Amino acid sequence: MDLPKRKRTRLKDYDYSTEGACFVTICANNRKNLFGNIISGDVLSPLKNILSPIGDIVNCEILNIEKHYNNIKVDKYIIMPNHIHLLIRITERINPFPTSKYDIPNVIGKFKAAVTRNVGKAFMPSEKIKIWQSSFHDHIIRGEQDYQKIWQYINTNALKWQDDCFYSE
Repeated sequence: MDLPKRKRTRLKDYDYSTEGACFVTICANNRKNLFGNIISGDVLSPLKNILSPIGDIVNCEILNIEKHYNNIKVDKYIIMPNHIHLLIRITERINPFPTSKYDIPNVIGKFKAAVTRNVGKAFMPSEKIKIWQSSFHDHIIRGEQDYQKIWQYINTNALKWQDDCFYSE
């Protein structure tokens, strides 16, 4: 029996360990609203992003990325109810080999594993849990204008939650 070929999600022939910026989107398993809620705010902040306990773990692990990798910077991020966006930058190439623990796919894989492990310890120690959809979406930043556009997108993402392609009640 022939298995269906999985769609390639990474940019063909791109070395994800080179210096540069990348916009990453990671979705919750089945796009469940695991990470929090967007609620009405006040005049100064019309919408508020309130993290759930799982969202707090996600936030903590995002902040840990720079502690684990001295060549990786998380320039901007937002945790939405069922997905996250990260603007990640590799500041220097540490390892010249294509499969390096310092490349974006490995960093994201370790991040997702740390969240899953910590959520399991905190809430479901005896159960196997699935927090994330497999893989992630990435967009290699191609210049300052692209970087600013992504920065603005992340900055205003919560304001546009009900129009977001990942939106669900």
